[in-house]
Amino acid sequence: MNEQNNFLMAVVLCLAVLLGWQFFVVEPKVQAERAQIAAQSETETQPQAGQQAALGQPNSPDALPVPSQSVTKPVSTSTSASAFERSPRVKIQTGEVQGSIALMGARFDDLTLVEYRQSLAPDARQQRVLQRTGRSQAWQARHGFVGTPTNGITLPNENSLWTLTEGRVLTPETPITLSHTTPEGVVLRQHIRVDEHFMFTIEQSLENTTDKPLTVYPFGQIVRTGLPETSGLFILHEGGIGFIGEKGLLEVDYSDLLEDGMVKEDAETGWLGITDKYWATAIIPPQDQAFKARFVGKNATDPAFVEFRTDFLMAGQTLASGATAQFSSQFFAGAKVVDVIDGYADQGIAQFDLMVDWGWFYFLTKPMFKALQLFYGLVGNYGLAILIVTILIKLAFFPLASRSYETMAKMKKLQPQMVQLRETYKDDKQAQQQELMKLYREEKLNPLAGCLPILLQIPVFFSLYKVLFVTIDMRHAPFFGWIQDLSVADPTSLFNLFGLLPYDVPSFLLVGVWPLLMGITMFVQMQMNPPPPDPIQARMFQILPIFFTFILASFPAGLVIYWAWNNLLSVMQQGYIMRRNGVDIELFANLGLKRKSPADKKGD
Repeated sequence: MNEQNNFLMAVVLCLAVLLGWQFFVVEPKVQAERAQIAAQSETETQPQAGQQAALGQPNSPDALPVPSQSVTKPVSTSTSASAFERSPRVKIQTGEVQGSIALMGARFDDLTLVEYRQSLAPDARQQRVLQRTGRSQAWQARHGFVGTPTNGITLPNENSLWTLTEGRVLTPETPITLSHTTPEGVVLRQHIRVDEHFMFTIEQSLENTTDKPLTVYPFGQIVRTGLPETSGLFILHEGGIGFIGEKGLLEVDYSDLLEDGMVKEDAETGWLGITDKYWATAIIPPQDQAFKARFVGKNATDPAFVEFRTDFLMAGQTLASGATAQFSSQFFAGAKVVDVIDGYADQGIAQFDLMVDWGWFYFLTKPMFKALQLFYGLVGNYGLAILIVTILIKLAFFPLASRSYETMAKMKKLQPQMVQLRETYKDDKQAQQQELMKLYREEKLNPLAGCLPILLQIPVFFSLYKVLFVTIDMRHAPFFGWIQDLSVADPTSLFNLFGLLPYDVPSFLLVGVWPLLMGITMFVQMQMNPPPPDPIQARMFQILPIFFTFILASFPAGLVIYWAWNNLLSVMQQGYIMRRNGVDIELFANLGLKRKSPADKKGD
């Protein structure tokens, strides 16, 4: 009795600590971060002089890795944010994106995703990916050339004005051409194309009109200012990302960049960029040429002015007088739609499908997504697709689960003998265990076989969790009723009677309808089995559904729906198998709705 009391006291204390930590530590922190982000998003900011001097010009090519000590840093003049705002622009218009390219610096700094909204609110704004300088969370890209000190020419920088020489609006059918002539007469051009999704192709040329050789280095660069809002969960990477040839996938968190300052790599093929949960940018050099890649983080006193950069630098090209250097690269800016991302990988961009964070269990996670996508195409609802896939998984593992439940049924039949052994050797635990093992061997039983269905469920659970959390297809995907987004938690709560009472509850008390259904089905499933002989284990199994109800309440609703549905199918499956083996189902007896046999009472 003392052991049971101690166990129950420990459980109560653990719950108290958990809830207290959430209420007094986590919740205030979350609210403070949300307030900071909201204030930052609503304010159109401009760096103060001191801050701008500390950070340097966000898009300055002097941020690029230099190929040698002889390479000169291009000229950079201080330009105010208002000047960038007044820059002439070229409109971008496709079926999926709209925005503009600033002719000052030939920079991509204005791009909105037409098909995605920031929230489910009717008046929600379209999702913005690229953001102009001088605004909070600026996010932009630029391409060009840097030179050497012996050149004696002034190559264009982020403040240089380009001219639109061909085209009017950038569309999939109508490319544009920008040009710039240096004071020395060197002519640079950028021929820019865009596909029907999120990929831009930039074909650059530089014509040496001087009477001496020139050495130039092509580059691409992405710059992001301000500290982005992240999920903060280990299951998802957000920050610098790239595929660096033989080194494989490289992921650098924002915090690591600010702490380390810089990460440099050499690669023969690949790409690099900056990714959020659902949106990303990437610069893609030619896949058959070596390049230098770099990720840079710069701290600032004000979080709004921290800076993150990623850039590549190609090998130098020496041009004789009258010669022309040509260079083609690509720039991705948009939503991480799996089919679109996979399409770019199929077109030759090395491992570009890794832009979506499938995790270490890629071989499980991506097939899970493909299965859900297949059934979504048939039924038009990802929630229904989850239910169908769960049924198929149960059918696939039915033989193993059947053997497991049959073992549990046989153990039920042996319950009287097991009770007798425990009574006989109650003062000798070692002898008790030896006799029990002997009984298992004689009956050819594995007492751990009952855990097999749970073990099989774990990788499926994880892969589905990953799919729901990282794929944009699940974002804002409705089920039925109050579940309008399968990728977020059930918005209802038991503690305000599911919205009937007119007040909001803290996030850690958002125990909605579906988490409760999951907890109930889990409890029912556990009560179908004979109780463990150890009283402490029995109490633990009784309390376990409560723990899981609170824990899973914050998980994506689609995952909780899967778990509840899986539990219900398991109950039906286990009931069928136990009946087939002539074993009574313990549900009603364990709930006190059926009188137990003397042997059962002893087992309790």
